[in-house]
Amino acid sequence: MGKQMTEILKGTLEGIVLAVLSGRPAYGYEITAWLRDQGFSDIAEGTIYALLVRVERHGFVDVEKVSSEKGPPRKVYSLNTRGRDYLDEFWKTWGFLVERLEQLREGGR
Repeated sequence: MGKQMTEILKGTLEGIVLAVLSGRPAYGYEITAWLRDQGFSDIAEGTIYALLVRVERHGFVDVEKVSSEKGPPRKVYSLNTRGRDYLDEFWKTWGFLVERLEQLREGGR
C-alpha cells in the first residue's frame, strides 16, 4: 500500500471495522484476516486490536468472551445501537466526501 492509502485508511479504518461488525460479530484476528482478503494487505493485527480497544472504550461495541480451543478466551465484538448510529454517521460523511471528490474530478461541476 502506498503512503496516500495508508493516510486515508487512518481516517476511515474505524468506520470500516464497524461496517465489518455490522454484518456479524467477530474477534480481532477474524477482522484482520477478512480485511486482508479484501485487499488491505498491509494492515497489522496490532492496528486492529488498538482500534477495537478504542471502539469498546467509546461504547460502540459489546464484547463477549468466548472460549477458544487454541488458548485463552477470545473477545468477540458486536456492534451495538450506539455503534450503529456512529456507523450511519460515518456513511453519511463518506457519501458527502465521495460526491465532492467526484465533482472535483469532473472539473468542479
